[in-house]
Parts: sequence; C-alpha cells; structure tokens
Amino acid sequence: MISKKNKNADRRIRHERVTEKVFGTTLAPRLNVYRSTKYIYAQIIDDINRVTLCSSSSLALAEQCKGKNKVDSSNLVGQDIAKKAIEKGIKKVVFDRGGYIYTGRVAALADGARKGGLEF
Repeated sequence: MISKKNKNADRRIRHERVTEKVFGTTLAPRLNVYRSTKYIYAQIIDDINRVTLCSSSSLALAEQCKGKNKVDSSNLVGQDIAKKAIEKGIKKVVFDRGGYIYTGRVAALADGARKGGLEF
C-alpha cells in the first residue's frame, strides 16, 4: 500500500519553527495567516498580552469576495485587515505566514496589507 504524506503535519512543524523566531509585541504585533482550502483568515496578535487585536477573513467578507477568485479574495482580506489595524493605531507588524510558502494567496494577502498601509 502506498503511504500518503501528510502535508498539514509538515506545515505545522514549519509553523512551530517559525513561531519561535517571529514574536509579536505591543509595538509590532504579529500578522498571522491561516489558509484553508476554501477561505483565508488573517489576525493581528499581541503575543505579550496574548490578545487578538483584530481579524478578517474571506468568509467574513463573503459579499465583497463574491465572483472573485481566491487570490483576489486574499488581496481584499489583506486590505481589510490593514484598514482595521490602522483604525486601532497599528502601522507596523511582523508577518507570520503560518508555515505556508510565500506565494499565491499568502503573498496576495501580504501585498494587500502593504497596499492598505501596513509595514513589515
């Protein structure tokens, strides 16, 4: 029987390794990304106080994402999370790609957040 490789388990190992190095402070919180097969989620986390400051997802923006592909939806999520962060006074963040490769939807979300005014 052919054994199938569990890609999500490998991603979690990469995420653990990256999370040891990437740490969100009060001055520069962590922009975390989670990518499912259908949606993409982003949240800004203050790791010192262990608080989620703001969040956004393509599920929450379903009306705006209607008729768009996943990459365009990710870009909208990035712009929305940037808008919410700037309203809370956050301009600088540390990007945590969640163990995913920085391409496609993850890169589109980061580009959208940069376009929205976040620095990382």
